[in-house]
Amino acid sequence: MIDTVLLDLDGTIVDTNELIIASFINTLESNGLNPLTREQIIPHMGSTLEQQLRAFSGVDDVTSYVTAYREYSAIHHDAMVAPFPEVNEVLTRLQAAGIKLGVVTTKIRPNTLRVLEMFQLDQFMQVIITQDDVEHTKPHPQPIERAMEALGSSPERTLMVGDSPADLQSASAAGVMSAAVAWSLKGEEELSKYHPQYILHSMSDLYELVLGDTVDR
Repeated sequence: MIDTVLLDLDGTIVDTNELIIASFINTLESNGLNPLTREQIIPHMGSTLEQQLRAFSGVDDVTSYVTAYREYSAIHHDAMVAPFPEVNEVLTRLQAAGIKLGVVTTKIRPNTLRVLEMFQLDQFMQVIITQDDVEHTKPHPQPIERAMEALGSSPERTLMVGDSPADLQSASAAGVMSAAVAWSLKGEEELSKYHPQYILHSMSDLYELVLGDTVDR
């Protein structure tokens, strides 16, 4: 029986995809680098901002790129992000059923809190683990392990829900169950290569998976 559901943020419960892609394109172009296509950017989404910018720019010190990215993202954030369908509804029901809920993300804490509060998602989260709270980010198991420790949860009763290979690899390394979301830009076929136990085609799939019923669908 699952009593803990941990959720990735970007691309899983909040649709920040277009903001992220636009921010990368603007950052690279404004720094005189060759622009990248969506298809080149998407495979790297899910790792930390610094890791992605190193991969895109080919340089080690990406401090200036990080600053440019965050400045652009901050300006356009509110107009370009939205929760995915059913998220608040499903989390409301899971919380009412006593399921422990948390966010495990590679975002920094201020940006994580901003988007959670914007859509009233913070009220559901008993733990929030960000890049700032760990020494090793996903795909390392540490972020999930930190979340379970804070919640008093056990691996065999914990489910990690995510949209990237890093989420699924972190779950596997931490010994928890994983569910990939089919609405990931990476696609269901690509995520299936990382052997998630479950594929969610909508957030309400969690009703049957976690609660054993299909009500309110």
